[in-house]
Amino acid sequence: MLAPRSLIQEISRQIRAHFRSLVAFHLFFTLLATAIWVPLSAGTLAGLIRRIGRPVLSNGQILDVAFSAWGLLWLLVAIGLSFLVIFLQQAGMMLVVSSPAGNRYRIAINALWHLARRFVSLATLTFLQVGAHLLLIAPFAVGLAHLYDAMLGDTEPYILLRLMPPELWEYLAIAVPVLAVLVALSAALYFRWFLALPGVVLDGLSPLAALRQSRRLTHGQRLRMAALVLGTALLVTAIPVGFTLAFNTLGGPLLGHLPERNSVLIPAMLAYLAIYIVATIALTFLGISANSLMVTSLYHRATGRAPSFQPPAAPHRSGVIAWGAEIVVLVFALGQAGWILHGFEINDQVSITAHRGSSHKAPENTLASMNQAIADGADYLELDVRLTGDGQVVVSHDNNLRRLTGVDSRIDRMTLAEVEQVDVGSYFGDAFVGERIPTLRQVLDNARGKIDLYVELKPEPGDAQTLARKVIALIKARQMDDHAVIASLSPPVIDDVKAIDEVIPATLFVQFVLPGALRTTPADIIGLRHTQATPGLLRAIHRSGRRVAVWTVNNTGDMSRYIDMGVDNIITDRPDALAEIIAERREMSDGELLLVKLRNWLRS
Repeated sequence: MLAPRSLIQEISRQIRAHFRSLVAFHLFFTLLATAIWVPLSAGTLAGLIRRIGRPVLSNGQILDVAFSAWGLLWLLVAIGLSFLVIFLQQAGMMLVVSSPAGNRYRIAINALWHLARRFVSLATLTFLQVGAHLLLIAPFAVGLAHLYDAMLGDTEPYILLRLMPPELWEYLAIAVPVLAVLVALSAALYFRWFLALPGVVLDGLSPLAALRQSRRLTHGQRLRMAALVLGTALLVTAIPVGFTLAFNTLGGPLLGHLPERNSVLIPAMLAYLAIYIVATIALTFLGISANSLMVTSLYHRATGRAPSFQPPAAPHRSGVIAWGAEIVVLVFALGQAGWILHGFEINDQVSITAHRGSSHKAPENTLASMNQAIADGADYLELDVRLTGDGQVVVSHDNNLRRLTGVDSRIDRMTLAEVEQVDVGSYFGDAFVGERIPTLRQVLDNARGKIDLYVELKPEPGDAQTLARKVIALIKARQMDDHAVIASLSPPVIDDVKAIDEVIPATLFVQFVLPGALRTTPADIIGLRHTQATPGLLRAIHRSGRRVAVWTVNNTGDMSRYIDMGVDNIITDRPDALAEIIAERREMSDGELLLVKLRNWLRS
């Protein structure tokens, strides 16, 4: 049943024999799913946010919504519908390869027609399988979340990832074995019901009967089946990765040898992008079809027969519809390529913000790192401010000094005089021994006329309004209100800032932006964790009239990519590296810059 070589040969023969029918079905289904599922999910999520009626931007707010009754309902339905789309596509391909020979377009239309007739059974099977997995995962997720809160809840994720403290390793020592048990149980459940879908689709079984049959057919074969499926998944994943690398490696130099005339270069890049998009669609199709055909072949072998599906009559003119779908795909690829090229702006405008100063060269949030940022060509200096026990505004990311000094002391319980005695430079090297925690007043005096400021508020519970009021007063007293941005990770803090002063620009740092959530904040700028930035999200934020900053970008390739994505500000620990990239790009010809932008788009 599970001889890998013969199975792969059988899958290859099926793809060759039914290639056009599979392609036609894939195109039809993708167009239908995209037209229905994407607007439905975005629209219902936006409706959920409106119904809840409160801001949903910070991590805490998103979690509050996710664990509310409506949020859990939407999340469960969204997960179920996402898997339903996958099940329907796999089921349709199973129908195609199990159909007798005939007109390839009619076979594809017949498959869609039969999916519609069996929709209730397929949806029931999907929700049974997905629901069982969610019930299995739930206690593990809740337990690990409570464990994280107990062991690491007081430590910021940034500190955990950067310093890897002992507490993190202790948590992982417990969490990793627990996750391994969860993965093993989930895999056992998955392969227990691995052959249920073809039972519903090809033999017309009820969902419960199909699950029982799958349990019987896979008994004693699940480990070998898991190894086979995992190997196939790795192979299917490696093909598009290898294609992208080869396409990028070979295509870039070829385009680079073209004459730098827009009449030649732009059509060549248009064709290059169109071919890439079509090839990506084709590779996606091969991956999906290979998985579907593997399940079908295993089912045929397990049952000892190869059922021939006899569908009811399909609507007429299926061939016309199929050709129309293929033309739509080609037009889509050319349109996408043209849209991508149109978005390649030749003149790049991006500001450089030094994250806690040039913190790769000097200790963070000190005058030394700030002066280094000025020397490195930064446009903005990002710094964190908080209140001492006697109400003075000082510059420090952490409230507890243990990370930088090894001393377990809290700034909000110390006087300014005590804070000023703390050495926060020794950890960085002998050259910075004696470097102190500066006050915001000192930073403002040092920065005026040299660099603009990005002031992130770090309040403790209960002092947010006091901190915001004092920071704004200091900025105005030093006449820096036209050269400063106030930032926070907390939407309520941004609300406080805007209530105190509507003119000073405010940045809200967020991890995610849900549809419709931007209406709930008065922030002028949205700061995104750089791993969450996408071209579509940037366009949505810009359409709302806001600018976009990304944090914290230290890889030079990523810096170039985010410039081409259209961000307005890049926050980095390495402002000198970003300044060098911007200077190099200004020296490039239009043709060279277009090629750089193309390479960055491929990496995106």
